Amino acid sequence: MHLEIERKFLVVGEFRDQAFSFSRIRQGYISSGNGRTVRIRIRDDKGFLTIKGPSDKAGLGRYEFETEIPVSDAEELMTICEPGIIDKTRYLVRSGNHIFEVDEFYGDNEGLIMAEVELQDENEPFEKPSFIGKEVTGDRRFYNSHMRYNPFKLWKDQI
Repeated sequence: MHLEIERKFLVVGEFRDQAFSFSRIRQGYISSGNGRTVRIRIRDDKGFLTIKGPSDKAGLGRYEFETEIPVSDAEELMTICEPGIIDKTRYLVRSGNHIFEVDEFYGDNEGLIMAEVELQDENEPFEKPSFIGKEVTGDRRFYNSHMRYNPFKLWKDQI
């Protein structure tokens, strides 16, 4: 288990031409509540089980455990997930010494594009690519586990 420290941003410009890789992701939640989640993810042809603890007060850090599982097991586990599957394409973009994960959402979250950068500590400096907009770190509306039951289409006019 390790501490995941990340910052989240809305994307306001073109990023696809800067991506060095991309993959399709579908994910569901077996359990989510009190800031803790048990997630199943299928990324291209691989399956993953992820357990996350609650975020700290700033929304920057949380404990995370992830392990790869057979994709057939992930497919089966998706059938018992809570309602609301997240569907997105993740693009990887280098910026300085960091890699930004840019997620373009589909379905009920269509129109939302968000970028995350993982850091070693909360004060670590990083170079923001030109497509980075408003920071949304700690805003629970932008948590994937939250967007599955309160999708972007319901509140997109508020941002």
